[in-house]
Amino acid sequence: MQQNNIDYNWDQSTEADIFEQVIETGDETARDPKLATRHNLQLARRLFHMANGSVFATLYLLTLTHSQMIHLLGTLACVLYLVEQIRINYPEKAAKFIPFTKFIMRAEEQLKESAMVPYAMAVLLTVITFPKPIALVGIYTLAFADPLSAIVGIRFGKHKITPTRTLEGSTAFFIASFLCCFGVLAFYTYSVTFLILGISFLLGLVCCLFEMLPLKIDDNLTIPLFTSAALWTLVTLFEIF
Repeated sequence: MQQNNIDYNWDQSTEADIFEQVIETGDETARDPKLATRHNLQLARRLFHMANGSVFATLYLLTLTHSQMIHLLGTLACVLYLVEQIRINYPEKAAKFIPFTKFIMRAEEQLKESAMVPYAMAVLLTVITFPKPIALVGIYTLAFADPLSAIVGIRFGKHKITPTRTLEGSTAFFIASFLCCFGVLAFYTYSVTFLILGISFLLGLVCCLFEMLPLKIDDNLTIPLFTSAALWTLVTLFEIF
């Protein structure tokens, strides 16, 4: 296999052009179609993101024990990592699946691991590290707040807060994280109080501010871990559980 002049230095200027590069596939040359980048709406990917997180969280909430959840997520993370390594190292084979994967893959993910790996690892680490109600809030926030903020920000964002964040998108993130926290705490405490409302508001605000930070670490990893850590601090201070 030979790869011609593929640039491994990923930045905004190369993301949109990656699939104009040529991959030699034996006796024929295949040109990969243009794929979306993080700046595109890519609704199918956002909905896929939401479905994954909400299914895992709901299974953990209603069915699976802590041990079962760890086994499931650990196995899934290992399988995803293996599949990604095969995909990265055999691009001429992976290119055959582009008509199907283009809806959930980005251009910049073609020669490196996709967001599915940190996503699975983040959910696994969240379940391992935090008490069940806290972990559930972190996972639901990852499932809903992150993709909803992107959808709203890309589709309706008019007022820039940072170069990559808009007021509309950040407001969507705040509302989604607030509702995730409020719903889980109300479920576990069997009550709706001003204290739960206040904690949910504070968590949504803190997570919204954190999400604006220009971190180079994948937000699929940082969002559930930070959300869970912040909520654990709040419920400890106010002795919710």
